[in-house]
Formats: sequence, structure tokens, C-alpha cells
Amino acid sequence: MENTTESTMESMTAEVRPRVAVSSCLLGAPVRFNGGHSRDRFLAGELEEHVDWVPICPEMEIGLGAPRETLRLERGPDGPRLLTRRTRRDLTAEMADLAAERAAEIGAVDGYVFKSKSPSCGLHGVPVYGGSAPGAPGRRGPGLFASAVTGAHPSLVVEDEGRLHDAVLREAFVERIFAAARLRALLSGDWRPRDLVDFHTRHKMQILAHSPGAYRVIGRLVAAAGDLPRETLAREYGWAFRTALLVRATIGRHVNVLHHFLGRISADLDPVRRADLTEVIEAYRAHRVALAVPLALLRHHAKGAGAGQVQEQTYLSPYPDALRLRNHVPA
Repeated sequence: MENTTESTMESMTAEVRPRVAVSSCLLGAPVRFNGGHSRDRFLAGELEEHVDWVPICPEMEIGLGAPRETLRLERGPDGPRLLTRRTRRDLTAEMADLAAERAAEIGAVDGYVFKSKSPSCGLHGVPVYGGSAPGAPGRRGPGLFASAVTGAHPSLVVEDEGRLHDAVLREAFVERIFAAARLRALLSGDWRPRDLVDFHTRHKMQILAHSPGAYRVIGRLVAAAGDLPRETLAREYGWAFRTALLVRATIGRHVNVLHHFLGRISADLDPVRRADLTEVIEAYRAHRVALAVPLALLRHHAKGAGAGQVQEQTYLSPYPDALRLRNHVPA
């Protein structure tokens, strides 16, 4: 019977395909204000092979069509207003109603990629006009639609395509959507407390890499799994798990997890292999090699040692290896 690290990792990441909402233009749909698109090569190429997209274009859904008059946010007494630039048509109510409708459905997705700088879908730095200088933005913030969706779902994994050009942010986003998908697959089925315990056991090192504090809190929650009502356990664990992964995984925390793994297989390694692995971990700490390098050695040695508990950890392969997202050397 085959028992390899590679097959174990591949089976875990192949369990579910994340369902990810996305601004339609980023997949190549001609829905931009000028009738064009903003197709993103990573989203519509490499990542598309591994996720199920849920395309959304708020402007098209409220009936604006493409091409269309451009929009902008302007300061209002009750918050930003969404207006057409030339004809001054106020679309705030229509967009707010659509956002509320879509937000009610977002629980079925594992993440959302928004179009950057859009007055409806931008997550950061969208100009809000008004004030003493009418032609200049008074402040910047999120787009109207994006603000409503993220406000309704604060633990939803979100990013915009501009920030996904950064290797660190891209890796973090992809890790989180695959983790959210595995959690959704568990909680949407006929699970029992022991199934949640098994799920948590597989994700322990992944959680530790993000938040040692959450690792301890969630551990206490799981220890009481059999004493909590099923709905309460699902709600509290789901929130704690998703918010833990929103914490940035630092180099120091990765090194801590790598040493945890080394400790588990150390007894099965000869002094030379143990020293080699320690040296590579320190090279990663010193920003000389990518995280993929010590991970490859750990996976290889865990296979040789037959360390089943190590091989089952999602940390070693939190998403399909074909995405090659841990190959950047830390800055």
C-alpha cells in the first residue's frame, strides 16, 4: 500500500475546490466601463485550474451595462454616495440593495477577489470626492459594494488583484481560501465532534504558524468539543479558525513550526541529516532560501521516517504544489 508524503499531501489539497467570488472583469469578461476587461493572468490562468469562480459585476447587476458612464464616490451626510460623473445620477440605493442581497449569499464562498480602485469593488484607497476642493478627493476608503460585503463578513478571506501581485500576499490569500474550503466541506456535512477534532489535529501546525495565541485558545475549545452543542461548536470553531489564519505568518513563526517538525522526526535521523535540516532552517531564518527549501527536506525525511502525524499536517502542503507559492526568498 502506497504511503508517501506526496500522495498524502495531494489527497488533502484535492479534497475540495475553493469557491471564490471574483470581480467578473478580472476573469476577462468585457464588463468594464469602457466595454473592456481587466483579465488577471494569475487568477484567470494558474489559480483557475484549482478553484471554482463565482463571478460578480455589481455595475452590470444594477443594470448599467458596458460601456457605461464612469462612476465616483462623493461625500454625503450619511456616508459616501455613488454617482455617475457626468449626469450625476445617484446609484447609492441600488448598489446598497445589491450588496445586501449578495452579502446574504457570501457565506457559501471561501473568499473574494475584488477589483482594485473601483468605486464599487475597491478594497483600499478609493477616492471619495467632496469638501473644500471639489475637484480633489477628500479622503480614501473602500468601494461601496466591497465595504458592505466585508462589513457583513469580517472573517471572509478577501483581497484585490493589485495586492495579489505581491508574492507574500498572494501566498497568504491562497492558503486561506483552501483552509476555508476544507472547513466548509467539514461543517456542511454530517460531522460529529470527533471529525472536528481530526480536522483540527491536521491543521494544528498551520494555525501555530499564524497565531500561537489562537493555537492555545482553539486547542481548549477543541478539548471541550464533546460538551458543546453542535451548532455552538461549529460557530465558535469556525470563527476562531478563520480569524487565526487572518494573522500574518511571520518568518519567526514558520521557523518555530519547522523546529516542531524536526523534533518529531529527529530520533529517526542520523546526525548528518539532522544537521543538514537544521542548517537549511537557519538559512530560511536568515532570508537566504525560500520556505519551500526546508519544507522539501522535511517532507522527504518524514517520508523516510514514516512519521504519519507529520505527513498529515496541512502546513506542509496547504494548497496544490503546482501553484509554487512558497518559492520566493523572504525580503
